[in-house]
Amino acid sequence: MSKSKILVVDDDPKLSHLVAMILNRVGGYDVYEENRSFAAVATAREFRPDVVLLDVNMPGKDGGTVAHELAADPMLAATPIVFVTSLISASEAGTRNGARYLSKPVDPKLLLETVKELCPRFKREVPAA
Repeated sequence: MSKSKILVVDDDPKLSHLVAMILNRVGGYDVYEENRSFAAVATAREFRPDVVLLDVNMPGKDGGTVAHELAADPMLAATPIVFVTSLISASEAGTRNGARYLSKPVDPKLLLETVKELCPRFKREVPAA
């Protein structure tokens, strides 16, 4: 079975690399890091991720703008987006108004649980009741 593709978009290469290391440690993921917000949509079109982990505060284009552009692209519109931000505390992480949020610094366990829940590879493996 092929690996689930995760696109990490964050202007801080150290943070995107940390997230990629967490995901790579458990395996089952093909992770691509994009540190330029203006290139995020083009990278997503080429990489075709199963999930996008998206920083909110970035120079050039903020995460909300990138998310809007992803949703407007017919090829990417159904791709789940998880906002990863320091604008919320760990206790505020979760789903709000239909959007998912993780706080920085990223809790590895919560990151893995969230990605696993959203990845089609894992959804197919869940036996029917």
